[in-house]
Amino acid sequence: MSTPFIGKREYFPGIGRIPYEGLGSDNPLAFKHYDANKKIGDKTMAEHLRFAVCYWHSFCNAGHDPFGPGTRHYPWDAPLAANDSPLARAEAKIDAAFEFFTKLGVPYYCFHDIDMAPDADDVATYEKNLKHMVALAKDRQKASGVKLLWGTANLFSHPRYMNGAATNPDFAVVARAAAQVKNALDATVELGGENYVFWGGREGYASLHNTNMKRELDHMARFLTMARDYGRSIGFNGVYLIEPKPMEPMKHQYDFDSATVAGFLLKHGLDRDFKLNIEANHATLSGHTFEHDLQVASDHGLLGSIDANRGNAQNGWDTDQFPTDLYDTVGAMLVVLRQGGLAPGGLNFDAKVRRESTDAEDLFLAHIGGMDAFARGLEVAHALLTRSPWETWRQQRYASFDSGAGKDFENGKLKFADLHALASSSGEPAKISGRQERYENLLNQYLLR
Repeated sequence: MSTPFIGKREYFPGIGRIPYEGLGSDNPLAFKHYDANKKIGDKTMAEHLRFAVCYWHSFCNAGHDPFGPGTRHYPWDAPLAANDSPLARAEAKIDAAFEFFTKLGVPYYCFHDIDMAPDADDVATYEKNLKHMVALAKDRQKASGVKLLWGTANLFSHPRYMNGAATNPDFAVVARAAAQVKNALDATVELGGENYVFWGGREGYASLHNTNMKRELDHMARFLTMARDYGRSIGFNGVYLIEPKPMEPMKHQYDFDSATVAGFLLKHGLDRDFKLNIEANHATLSGHTFEHDLQVASDHGLLGSIDANRGNAQNGWDTDQFPTDLYDTVGAMLVVLRQGGLAPGGLNFDAKVRRESTDAEDLFLAHIGGMDAFARGLEVAHALLTRSPWETWRQQRYASFDSGAGKDFENGKLKFADLHALASSSGEPAKISGRQERYENLLNQYLLR
């Protein structure tokens, strides 16, 4: 990707390929930490981080919110005098998207079906639109070298999904959702997508008075099983991902957090094919930290990919801001590195520039900041794991389980009566400090170097 992709028109004139210039640079359109080819351990930064740009927030979101319309006017959405149509505008949008991907220098992108192609109530028209746009995307992938990290279907925006998609009490809606997932899976395979995501945007309930929760959850499991089987039948060999979220738009969503989804997958025998796509802002909305939900997923062997964003502690909703908190990115990369990486998943920026950010340059600045934040998080996390006493301290804290009776306990060789006898003969246990402050100071020491 040495030369940025430019279609029939350049949508970001005056902005070239974003370079790495290091900490000494004051150029806002340059990376200070993200050097794609820099080796961290046995992989380059690009191989560790596997960045992807999200089609929806970056090219479909004009800054609208519940209190007002959009503030940004995209040139790819402007009326096209001679041949103005939703499809023509979608063609312009895909050129703008691939120009942005290549100028930013990301290896991947991801999309919902109706981000890329115009929606239609008629299934045949919807399918025709999507197939047309997938053919264009395939050409642009070949020309640019950018790949598809994952595809998905939007099963939450259309009014038909007001009561859910796979969990809808109306079977006709469930069938319509399946038609979209089938097409989105077909598109993902055609474009060489490495993963496929399910986000249950309205899979949940607003009131238990009118909800049969067990039946809806069984339907969701059946739907996911059928989707898995269809994908495998057409040659999709990648990972299926579920993205947890606790609420919003529903009062309670069935994919509440990592622990909830892990239990659901294990119960229904889906854990061999499905993993989790963890979003930072969703984790914090569920009352956890980003690192916590990542760790729970990883401990179950189910951490597959990451939506890289953040929320705002003063807002009680999903603000989808670009990640800039270095403590969050270090914590995230500690989990990722301990499990050996994310591939075939990656870090996709499910984030949007602020409503008040209306310049084309702002989209570049937001992604540059997020990429630099995770690059620095990667550097610090790797240093903590390989050059500091961090992991040794953690291991020493559990040393009593490495030999003797503690090891026998872990190996299931003791009975409860044995524990009683040991406690009776040992007296009061000594206090052993957790030394949390020591870890925090060490993190700062490496972060501020």
